[in-house]
Amino acid sequence: MNLPTVLDLIADRETTARQHADRLREQITALTGELGRLDSELADLATTRTTLRALAAAEFTADDPTITSAPYQQILRVLATAPTGLRAKGICLALGIEPSPKNVEGTRAKLKRMVNRQVLAEDEPGIFTLAQKRT
Repeated sequence: MNLPTVLDLIADRETTARQHADRLREQITALTGELGRLDSELADLATTRTTLRALAAAEFTADDPTITSAPYQQILRVLATAPTGLRAKGICLALGIEPSPKNVEGTRAKLKRMVNRQVLAEDEPGIFTLAQKRT
């Protein structure tokens, strides 16, 4: 093998290696950008989780069972005016909310939370009333 042939082989290998290195650099740049976006999203999600935990703790774990958010207060006002208990669908209708399955289930979930906090009573399955005041 002569020197020019060896030099040509080295040049070919160098060109191939340089092209491969350039492709890897492009991939690294793209991955670095994607990693930055994901890190930002993770930070946002962590902040959201912390905020929601703080709000939930303030809303649902206080010793005083008073519920302060507007949707819960609206439900309490409806039940305060009802001579007998109401079902979730009836509460939706009283609040002017379309009684679609999604809305009825959302209301039922709120009602169950208030039962768990002893703000409401469910003496009969699905019938919600204001709980008797604790003494």
